[in-house]
Amino acid sequence: MGRRAGAFAVKRRLLGTIAVAVALTVPWVVVWMLTVGLPAVGYDPALFAHPPTLATVAISGVSILGAAFLLAWAAETAEKDVPSAFAIAILAVLAVAPEYAVDALYAWNAGQFAGTERGIEAGNLAVANMTGANRILIGLGWSGIALFTMFRRESDVDPAVTDRAGFLRDAVSIDPDISLEIVFLLLATLWAFLVPLNGGIDIFDMLVLVGLYVAYIGIVIRGDIEPEDVHTGVPAALQALSRPKRIASVVLLFVYSGFVIFVAVEPFAHGLEDLGTEAGIPPFFMIQWIAPLASESPELIVVAYLVNKARSTAGFNALISSKLNQWTLLIGTLVVVYSLALGQYGALPFDQKQSGEIWLTAAQSFFALALLIDLEITAREAVTLLVLFVSQVLLEFAVIREVVALPITTYEMLLIYSAVYIVLGLVLFVRRRDEFRLLLERSVGTITSAFGGEERPQQADD
Repeated sequence: MGRRAGAFAVKRRLLGTIAVAVALTVPWVVVWMLTVGLPAVGYDPALFAHPPTLATVAISGVSILGAAFLLAWAAETAEKDVPSAFAIAILAVLAVAPEYAVDALYAWNAGQFAGTERGIEAGNLAVANMTGANRILIGLGWSGIALFTMFRRESDVDPAVTDRAGFLRDAVSIDPDISLEIVFLLLATLWAFLVPLNGGIDIFDMLVLVGLYVAYIGIVIRGDIEPEDVHTGVPAALQALSRPKRIASVVLLFVYSGFVIFVAVEPFAHGLEDLGTEAGIPPFFMIQWIAPLASESPELIVVAYLVNKARSTAGFNALISSKLNQWTLLIGTLVVVYSLALGQYGALPFDQKQSGEIWLTAAQSFFALALLIDLEITAREAVTLLVLFVSQVLLEFAVIREVVALPITTYEMLLIYSAVYIVLGLVLFVRRRDEFRLLLERSVGTITSAFGGEERPQQADD
């Protein structure tokens, strides 16, 4: 009796969690129905007043947050019923869907209004959102989750946490099986340094970046590498349902969350532009830093939940895999959306400042990967990653608000930060060249094993 009551309490709590996420989306669905849906079928649009800009951004942004949770839960639940190849390839795309929605919107506008001031600005905003999402994932995500892992109360029971004497010398170990992802992420990062040199994101960027991801997926599938089962909470509960109910739940969550993201992303993004203009803040700053927070938050919250359950290895695996998705698929497919809107092939253009943003994002990625090649990240390294990220964002904001005046341009400031990241990364790669060699050997072993060669060599630290 007690066990049944406990199971009922857990189910009720999980249903309550889903209800909260749905509740976050309902206000915007109501606004959309009143201002777009009903007028589309003949009702007088003058009867329904559109909310003010701030309310529009708040309501639509919260709805994207709720939809992102629903989408993530549906994707994890679906892994039980789809072939592994489909799960790895397709569900990875769904993981970046909220970020991609904003980027695709601006890439489409850039093609639709190509050659005009609006089109040029849209191309810059597409790059701004992409670079912002990637830098937030590392600057706040990797560093913040690492520090949370080490300094939460239960860190002493987490096997991934190593306590060391000295100031900020505690460390979080990284799963050696993530070596392949690190290598592919490094390849994508090195290519990203070349993107601004071509005058825009073009077909070669798409072929290389998307090709890297396809190659990675092919290795994982052929190698029959099954990811660790990290499902907890809502996905675990939905997977426990009977197959018909489980599939119906997944389809419903996919359809509803996709609908919410589709109808909310444009008013959210354009509302942020308007708010920035009203406050004297360039639209790109709002799109680069505020918009990605709504789409990145669910993933970071889920990872923090895993870490709090002493499953930090699974959490870091998710963060690294997500960065690989964003740094390949998110960038590489923008040229496709732009060309479709343009009506012919064309490279997605951007200005000099966005070139600096791409170089800075690539440099941050390079430094972050240098931190991981020894398969751990210390508190000191995490703090360095966090401080460099936050200081650059705050300094740029201070310049925009004319709180401080720099003797250099913003573009030059981005290049200086890029140089700092690159120098620090190169120093680490040189100092950790033996660890890097082992990382490459482990990855080559994985690839060889996947294509019918000998089994992967087991390193001593595996």
